[in-house]
Amino acid sequence: METTKTNIHCEEKILQPKKGMPILLLLLLLVLVCVGGIIWGIVLMSANKMVLGVTLFVVGIVLLLTDIILLCGLKIIRPKEAIVLTLFGKYYGTIKHDGFFWVNPFCELVNPTSSAVVRFQATGVNGSNIVFENRKISLKTMTLDNQKQTVNDELGNPIIIGTIVIWRVVNTAKAVFNVENYKTFLSIQCDSATRHITRLYPYDVSDGSDEKTLRGSSQEIAEMMRQDLQSRVEMAGLEILEVRITHLSYAPEIAAAMLQRQQAEAVIAARQKIVEGAVGMVEMALQHLNEKEVVELDEERKAAMVSNLLVVLCGNRDTQPVVNSGSIY
Repeated sequence: METTKTNIHCEEKILQPKKGMPILLLLLLLVLVCVGGIIWGIVLMSANKMVLGVTLFVVGIVLLLTDIILLCGLKIIRPKEAIVLTLFGKYYGTIKHDGFFWVNPFCELVNPTSSAVVRFQATGVNGSNIVFENRKISLKTMTLDNQKQTVNDELGNPIIIGTIVIWRVVNTAKAVFNVENYKTFLSIQCDSATRHITRLYPYDVSDGSDEKTLRGSSQEIAEMMRQDLQSRVEMAGLEILEVRITHLSYAPEIAAAMLQRQQAEAVIAARQKIVEGAVGMVEMALQHLNEKEVVELDEERKAAMVSNLLVVLCGNRDTQPVVNSGSIY
């Protein structure tokens, strides 16, 4: 029995309410008739026609009270807004059309999300505060700024990551009845999805492999977060349009060590390039000397020349030339 009720609440029922302006005019006309009947009843009672006068007076009062109750059914809905209605505790339907409508006056607007309830405060005649509540649900595209949080990547390194989520409500019945507060629910599930996806990939790799990383594959990781978050908030009637990573860095406790590692990797990569270039230049120099027969070098002289050229090309400091006027033997 409990499962059946949950399924009913999950099915959004779109209402086609009556236009509000014709009913408003009719109710205003009824107000005038009621006021006229009350006044005419008082006149008849003053003329000693008690039965007819009391009857008109009572009927006028009853109809006037009924008219006031019916006026409470008039609702104004702006574009990209919706109202969820319940009738005596049961889900009655949802109105998503903008305009001026009339619904059953005994229907109650439901939006238990405290952050979605906008309170308008005014000052009464006697100085008291009058509070009006807007229990309409916004259907606009909204942004959730998920604050930075510290999580561990695949290698166990603590990193700081921040995301924003672009979302909207697509099923008002699920948003209102399936969760207590759909905005809080979205925020918590966003934290969970971020932690889950972040644990699957390293922050960065040092071996030059094609493995996906948080830093190098941010677009793919963000899409995975969107899909994971969408599956988590489906029951709340929310649609996740996009997830973006706004901040990604190592945690302060390991940031210095990781910076040293990156610097070391950069130095090694630079040295590797220098050595590769130096070997190529030495090879080219020996080839040109041999082709033009500038000088004949035996293996020992070639080794000495290669050593000197590598020292000159790979050294960090400027070299001091030495002029050899004699033989090396």
